[in-house]
Amino acid sequence: MNANQGSRANPFGMDEECPNCPALRETRTQVVHGYGDVAADFLFVGERPSAAADRVGVPFARGGVGDVDDDADRPDGAAGDDGTDLRRILERLGLCDATSPPERPVLENAYCTYLTRCRHPERPPTDEEVATCEPFLNAEIRMINPEILVPVGERALAELAGEYTTRSVDDLDLEASHGERVRGRGFELVPMLEPSAQTDEQTQRWLEAFVDLMASDYRQTKGRRGR
Repeated sequence: MNANQGSRANPFGMDEECPNCPALRETRTQVVHGYGDVAADFLFVGERPSAAADRVGVPFARGGVGDVDDDADRPDGAAGDDGTDLRRILERLGLCDATSPPERPVLENAYCTYLTRCRHPERPPTDEEVATCEPFLNAEIRMINPEILVPVGERALAELAGEYTTRSVDDLDLEASHGERVRGRGFELVPMLEPSAQTDEQTQRWLEAFVDLMASDYRQTKGRRGR
């Protein structure tokens, strides 16, 4: 972690009372800004806070009984809390301290955030809400200057590919590109299926690909500061 970083939670001091989306102000528990290591090489981006993230204020937090959307749409044969949530994936990569508490994970060389920072319990974010939140995400990417962007899910892949690659979004199929390296402008993208929707085989395939990436010379020549 950067020696000057005071907190992993909202380390850039972004507006925690953001008034920009009136409909979401009525439904959110709190604004969920990014969390993690501000000197990270790896930045994970999801679509919106889950019920658990909305409750504790940490992106990709795991929930319990009643957090329906955390486990929704899981295909037959997919694993549950024993291997497909992002926290466990980060632990297996050595990017999260497995002994750290669920509400305050200790991330090293990883940063987690969302396209939108507030949760509506009954619907995904609108295009307008994603656009309204875009300055938050752009600021995090600019200040962290990661090497690898990991779009988690279809919406994140579409938004990040449209902004940071020259590829047509229509040409990028999430299932086909799960774990593949997609060359971008200053970054590489490594798409990931929603963790709760992955089968064991898909999780293992993504992990093996990312371990190979971490062992490679993945850093770009773009004037990165030393870690």
